Amino acid sequence: MQIEDLRSRPEFVPTLAAWHHAQWGELNPQNTLEARVERMQRSLHEGPIPSTFVAVEDDHPLGSASLVAHDLPTRPELTPWLASVFVAPEHRRRGIGSRLVQRVVEEAWRLQFETLYLFTLDQEKLYGELGWSPRERTDYNGFAITIMTIRS
Repeated sequence: MQIEDLRSRPEFVPTLAAWHHAQWGELNPQNTLEARVERMQRSLHEGPIPSTFVAVEDDHPLGSASLVAHDLPTRPELTPWLASVFVAPEHRRRGIGSRLVQRVVEEAWRLQFETLYLFTLDQEKLYGELGWSPRERTDYNGFAITIMTIRS
């Protein structure tokens, strides 16, 4: 398994967008699958943020994670964010998500950010094991979330 920049694997955009939409579509119900695909395709031509990294094995995507400027509209002052960490169900429990998270953290440090943020609905324990700390618990669109940070 290797982790690649999505810019080098644009053919994975429809698959990743579909995974993300199925996983988190209810957080922002006004967001369509088509809008996700379009946003992801646009991001391939932007600067270092946003960046998406894809776990690939045998020329198939296994999962992804992104570095984005903003991931929570209610906290626009916080930047950048680890976002969209997803591993296909049949590939979970192999350390792929942890490797994707680490790749995004490395990218944030390479870009000289001192603090990185994420929010999670239910993976606080996993992120804690990876060195992240809870910052606050809050509500977003009717969902209880935890905002977490990691510092360089």
